[in-house]
Amino acid sequence: MITAEQSEKLRAWFAERLPVDVYESLVSVTVDREEITVVGTVPANESVGEFRERTREQRIEVAREAEELYRRKVAWGVRSGEETTLFTHLAVPVMTRLRQSERQVLDTLVAGGVARSRADALAWCVRLVGRNTDEWLSELRESLDKVQQVRAQGPDVTGTGEAGDTDSRKSDSE
Repeated sequence: MITAEQSEKLRAWFAERLPVDVYESLVSVTVDREEITVVGTVPANESVGEFRERTREQRIEVAREAEELYRRKVAWGVRSGEETTLFTHLAVPVMTRLRQSERQVLDTLVAGGVARSRADALAWCVRLVGRNTDEWLSELRESLDKVQQVRAQGPDVTGTGEAGDTDSRKSDSE
């Protein structure tokens, strides 16, 4: 999880490097441990397919630089009206342990044709929670940002023995 400040710096980095004619406007830059997803508005006179072909080389060039710098894959997407389309984004496996009652929920979704597998059913559940708790998740992310800021301002506890540090193990007679 990155802070809001780090997220803004990342957004600015992409905004500076993307040629002016790639997106009509930059909508979002989202990051997690594995991937950075950049989404912008497709020009009004262009289809998603046309945009993808026209900007491919430019996006690849920026992605290579970003992947080297940030050590994450870069995915691209466009917003056209209310529709968002992502290009070649990651689907990362996640390990979890579930009790029988939780597995039964997934199995019911599979049996009901909502999902093809337990993995699909779990992804469906995560999307459902995300959609229905956006405000709460946003508050939680903001709180995590604040925790990271406070930690960064805290004392150096690395034990490097810098000037001014005291070692509680030393006796007064030393």
